[in-house]
Amino acid sequence: MPDLTLLHTAAVHVETFRALAPGADLDQQVRADWLDRAQDGIDAALGAEIAAAVAAVDGPVLCTCTTLGPAAEAAGATRIDWPMMQEAARIGGPVLMAYCLESTAEPSEALLRRAFGVCDPDLTCLELGRHWPLFEARDSAGFAAAIAGDVCEALAAMDFACVVLAQASMAGAAELLRRQTEVPVLASPEIAVRALL
Repeated sequence: MPDLTLLHTAAVHVETFRALAPGADLDQQVRADWLDRAQDGIDAALGAEIAAAVAAVDGPVLCTCTTLGPAAEAAGATRIDWPMMQEAARIGGPVLMAYCLESTAEPSEALLRRAFGVCDPDLTCLELGRHWPLFEARDSAGFAAAIAGDVCEALAAMDFACVVLAQASMAGAAELLRRQTEVPVLASPEIAVRALL
């Protein structure tokens, strides 16, 4: 039985998690087609496929795709961003949440508000969809730099208690941002691995 099974929608995440947990036995499954199909919502057929994939696993399952998170959680998996949202709630607001995919915005905001409970996260959302083509072109460095640049601008314009990078794919920007700001920058892969392993 693997220590952790990961459901990805992009192959680029495989190396990220291997680096985060070098000593762990990880079963990393990549289903890029799921994210393509989920852009207009998760239909019954896709939901059933995700549920079947989670049910077939012995041991803990981590879904690294924010868009698929609600369906994976309903099937018994841990959403990659849940430990991160809990950490944001521990720090408190105001929160700056950056995201690229529109399909990510609603589930991420709902999860953040769930983590905050009755408290108001005083949330500001930063939509960075124009940078997504860099990720799709596998320009990891360019993508991270573009995300970090825009988040830095937002931090200069307003005071925030923490930054939430809503998608696992944005984690590369965290290190760049930490060199430029004292504001805690939260990235889901490292926090989720710490929570589950």
